[in-house]
Amino acid sequence: MAKTTGKRKQSAATPATVAATRAGVEFTTHSYTPDPAAASWGAEAAEALGVDPGRVFKTLVAEVDSALTVAIVPVSTTLDLKALATAAGGKRAVLADPVAAERSSGYVRGGISPLGQRRRLPTVLDDSADDHPTVCVSAGRRGLEIELAPADLAALTDAVTAPIART
Repeated sequence: MAKTTGKRKQSAATPATVAATRAGVEFTTHSYTPDPAAASWGAEAAEALGVDPGRVFKTLVAEVDSALTVAIVPVSTTLDLKALATAAGGKRAVLADPVAAERSSGYVRGGISPLGQRRRLPTVLDDSADDHPTVCVSAGRRGLEIELAPADLAALTDAVTAPIART
């Protein structure tokens, strides 16, 4: 596993790492070789990094009352769509079409990062992130994770925190 701390290496440059660097937040990138046959990309990342799955968060794009919204939840959980709708100030949420998620974020499925998205969307971070000094999220491609403080993740994405995950 390759690791970059502070200043990013050029090989780890993605819109997500560029956004974190420009914001001046401390972060570490972790890379691993993704398995194309992996059943769960998030669980694969947690295992490859040797990190508790409760600290590795997946980025999901949903539609809340027809408006695209980003949800960030631990890979060990599922997104509670009703809780997401409530946290986003809406009535109904459904997962977004994968093509719409890719188009909006500028990333491909399995590598969608909440950071450096093409279009900034309303974002909700599961409040369990605050239980950890750092969390990992996709850095913009499969096999690359960015580790940073939950407060920095929330600030960089203008996220609200709420209990949106369920086990």
